[in-house]
Amino acid sequence: MSAWVKLKGVTLRYGGLAALQGVDLRIGVGERVALIGANGSGKSSLLRVLHGLLRPNTGSILKDGSLRQAMVFQRPFALRASALSNVALGLWLRGTRWHQARLDAMLALGRVGLGGVALQNARTLSGGQLQRLALARAWALRPHVLLLDEPTASLDPHAKRDVEALMADFAASGMTLVFASHNLGQVKRLATRVVYLEHGKVLADLPVQDFFEGPLGTTSREAELFVKGELG
Repeated sequence: MSAWVKLKGVTLRYGGLAALQGVDLRIGVGERVALIGANGSGKSSLLRVLHGLLRPNTGSILKDGSLRQAMVFQRPFALRASALSNVALGLWLRGTRWHQARLDAMLALGRVGLGGVALQNARTLSGGQLQRLALARAWALRPHVLLLDEPTASLDPHAKRDVEALMADFAASGMTLVFASHNLGQVKRLATRVVYLEHGKVLADLPVQDFFEGPLGTTSREAELFVKGELG
């Protein structure tokens, strides 16, 4: 499996706080990697480093620059404009002519089941619809890699199922997924591999079945407590 990205000894600091400490990580093309851990463990920081939004203080990052990537945040931002324009603008900023951008945006909205609200003000959409709008914006860019930070946090069960179904569909098309999640059921359903972080360190990196069903001792004590719901 060819690599999308390789991290070696990556450390990230916010002032005196170490958000990531000596992270070594390789993510292959087509993998579905779940980042898990308690609040403050470094999941979001790692996603931002992977996406190039944050530059590590030390360490190296080698990435296949030929692969397009996009990121969906936990709380997507919506412009005070139609859902269609929210998607089209990103395409226009990347050089697509406005007429074509609107056509491509409409296709993306249909892809996530939002074709019927294309002309609705995006800020009037429900939480689940906003998350699907963010997925439409990402999908419209035709990324090879999709990064997601707690993509179903605070959504109702129906909206969670909709977002998960889209993630699974994207992965089935060959897209590489890297997502942070507190929802262990979601991790089991969507991931092929689990990376457990604690205080910015990777303490476990295992296939999903080995992580959840392997013998005690294959992960850290904190990882075991997290899986049992005793650490969060």
